[in-house]
Formats: sequence, C-alpha cells, structure tokens
Amino acid sequence: MFERAARLIFIASLLWLPSAFAGIAISSARIWPAQDYTRLTLESKQPIRYNLFTIRNPERLVIDLEDVEINAALNELVGKIGNDDPYIKSVRVGRFKPGVIRLVLDLKAEVKPQLFSLKPVGEYGHRLVLDVYPLVAIDPLMALALQNENKPSADELVASTIATEPNIELKQTLALPAEITKPNTSPPPSTFPELRNRVLIVAVDAGHGGEDPGAHGHYGTREKNVTLAIAHKLKAQIDEMPGMRAILIRDGDYFIPLGGRVEKARKAHADLFVSIHADAFVKPHARGSSVFALSERGATSASARWLAKKENEADLIGGVNLAVKDPYLARTLLDLSQTATINDSMKLARHVLKELGGINTLHRGHVEQAGFAVLKSPDIPSVLVETAFISNPDEERRLRDESYQEDLARAILGGIKRYFAQNPALSKPRLAQTD
Repeated sequence: MFERAARLIFIASLLWLPSAFAGIAISSARIWPAQDYTRLTLESKQPIRYNLFTIRNPERLVIDLEDVEINAALNELVGKIGNDDPYIKSVRVGRFKPGVIRLVLDLKAEVKPQLFSLKPVGEYGHRLVLDVYPLVAIDPLMALALQNENKPSADELVASTIATEPNIELKQTLALPAEITKPNTSPPPSTFPELRNRVLIVAVDAGHGGEDPGAHGHYGTREKNVTLAIAHKLKAQIDEMPGMRAILIRDGDYFIPLGGRVEKARKAHADLFVSIHADAFVKPHARGSSVFALSERGATSASARWLAKKENEADLIGGVNLAVKDPYLARTLLDLSQTATINDSMKLARHVLKELGGINTLHRGHVEQAGFAVLKSPDIPSVLVETAFISNPDEERRLRDESYQEDLARAILGGIKRYFAQNPALSKPRLAQTD
C-alpha cells in the first residue's frame, strides 16, 4: 500500500515539473541563401547552448543543440533548403542523444562557418545564427567582369565614341543630356587614361535585407524589397551608359553588415557609392525625398541625427557576429583624405537631390549630414538616398509602382551623370585596403 502511494506521488511530481526543465522550442527557422554567403537562423524565446564541428569527405557541418525540442518549425527547415543554395545541399534534423538535437548540413564544397548567438532586439527573440561563407571570398570586381564578359569593353566603348565624334568631351562620353553640356573646355577623352583602361564603377547599395526588413508601410510594403527593386533598375540604367557599370552590394534578399557594404565597394574599386532607402516616421504625413552625406562634426539637424542612429541600428536587427571586428565601423575619420571625400560626397548629393526634386517633393531643400556608418568609406564619395517615406500611404503606393521606381532610378542616375560631368573621375592612388 505504501509503495503504491509512493509511486503515485513520484509520477505526479514528474507531471508537475517546472517549465524550466521543458525543451526549448524553436519559434522560427529561416534560411537566406546568397552568393556572398548563406545564413541560417533559429529563433527561440530562450538562449540556446550549442556546439559546432565539421566532418570531411563528404563535407558536412554538424550543430548540436542542447535542451531543444524537435517541433514543426525545426522540421520545416529541411524543406527550406533550395537547389539554388550555393553552399548547402541539404539539412537533416534528429535526436542525437537525450537532451541533444543534432543538425547535419550536407555541403556542396568546403566552407568557412561562423556560428553565434544574438540577444533579443526589436521584434526578434533570441537567435542562433549560422553564416556559411565560401572558403575563398568572392571578388566583386571579378564578378563584375564575368557579368559583363559579353558586353563591350571600356576600350571599345570609348574608341567607338571617339571615332564617331573626335572632339567629344568627357561629359558627352558619359551621355549627358545636351542641355547640360558646356562648351568644350576640357581635353578630349583620349587624354584621360582611366577612360581607356577602365569603366567608371558605381556601387549601388540596396538598404537592409534578410533578417533586417527595414521600415514597414501602411499596406505592408517592406523597405528591403523596395530598395532592392530600385537598385536593380538603377544598375540596369547605369549599365546602359557608355563607359559606366554598376555593382550591386546586395543583389538578393539577404543581410550585409554596414561595414561589409563599405568593404565590398572598396574591393570593387568603386568610384561612387549610393545607398538606397525608403524613410519612415512615426507620423504618416511626413513625405518627400532626402539625400545625406557623412559628417565629420556631428549631424546637421536633430532629424538627421535620429535617422543616422536608426539606420546604424541595422546591424543589431540584421545580426552581426561581434567576434569579428569591423574596421570600417570602428575607424576614425582620415582627416584630409576623408575631408576631400566628404566634399565630393556633398557635390554628388546636391546633384542627386536636385534630380529627385523633379519627380517628388523634397523633404528638405538641402543636403543633410550625419554619422551614417554605411557612408564611412575613406576614399569613395558616398551618399544615402531616402527615396520617399514608406510610412506615408500615398508615397508607399508610389514606391510600389514599377514605373515610379524607374523614375527614381533615372533621377539618381541623372545626379551621377551631372557629378561626373563636373568632377571627372581621374586615376588616383587609393588608400590601402584594410584586411
């Protein structure tokens, strides 16, 4: 009798174990494949203890998750690996031993993985993030060359232009509208070696992406999708210009840290950097386009300071591995070199702002400056374009319209052409790349 009662008490105690002993539930499992790298994210309400190791022949990554339960969200990860993923072939999920769930990632090649955890921020809970990088990082300049291998070279473009009009000047080489060209006071393009040896490269940065959706509109429009659409259209328009090519910093729905965007532009030896965004404000009546440049001495207004702080928080939302130091975000300004770059950035910003004023209301009639991390390239003129307020229902509708996206891209390109017309991108020594 006594033994039976004891057994009942023991069973009852098991049924009433504190929830702390229950397995951690994965609330969401997401995958973001891209040529730059593939990111896998596991989100939960509690932090997850983990262990990562690799297995060779064939190449595999193994992640052991402690005190995690197998549920629908985790099982659904298996079906989220697409054939187009550059690095991950498949994922298997199973119980390895009591208290440990094992994820095995079958790989397509040897990779460099990074596994790290993120604390709750914004709408996210705890996140365990796996970034799968290629063993040899993709060279953006080589990628641009391969992308344009079937297009005429810079030599062919310039040669054909000069052959058509021997005395054509630099502005006309860049296909500027006739109404903004001036009498020929510059040497012919044959005296500009950079036009014979290379194209002018514009780095086009679609803001946000992947884990970082950016701002949301009243109708559910996500900033990361709008910026990517405009970036693709701007690249297409730039690529049609003789002697110019564009490189997309982000060409799909994935996240790139702010410093990584600067680094990619510098590795591509970009002549200009244009970051595209769609602003948001707490009140829906705010409207208009804005253009920003980096500041050496603080923001030019309270709103510019607020916006820079919000945009710089993209790394917190998108998720950055803090164990990897980012030289571009930590660095100080480079005095004379940085000052000259900022001066050129201001010139570019004014031209772009003027062109945007032809298709949209301007939020402010002048260029503003603040400490935007994404504009911290020491040797590339860089601007951040807030195309319109996605938080304004009227402007959100326009941002969703493909023809208006084309107009925005055309306006930005118009500013770029005006800048190059007045500031020829002559060959010049570049600052040493930071490893």
